Amino acid sequence: MSGLWFEDLPEGLVVEHATRRTVTETDNVLFTTMTMNPAPLHLDHDYASRTEFGRPLVNSMFTLALVVGLSVPELTLGTIVAQLGLTDAVFPKPVFHGDTVRVSTEVVETRESRSRPDAGIVVFAHRAQNQRDETVCTVRRTGLMHRRPS
Repeated sequence: MSGLWFEDLPEGLVVEHATRRTVTETDNVLFTTMTMNPAPLHLDHDYASRTEFGRPLVNSMFTLALVVGLSVPELTLGTIVAQLGLTDAVFPKPVFHGDTVRVSTEVVETRESRSRPDAGIVVFAHRAQNQRDETVCTVRRTGLMHRRPS
């Protein structure tokens, strides 16, 4: 277990996540087809070459899942009860095959659970950037976190 307990997540804490990930065409094709998204902008090089982007875009839902996943080892691995929600997902710049994504997270809100004395609620603000320092995704994630065992 490498995640943090509720008590270890004060508002204002910022974590620069150690793991980065270069996105491949295979990642995009597998994710897009497994999730039944036939959009040619993700799968068809010829079609995408005639768009303003000039090449296929990585599926934004893959980007979102990757952003959350890159945060797990340092924040919630073994210490989260459940993910309660995602809000305010924004994709200011596209992700392309070959881009390397890195994530930082700020704890923006915490409160004790009113119904579960062994847990607290934490709102994380994730921010992902590519190798050009462009922000490619921001999202808020709410987690029900275990309190430190007595």
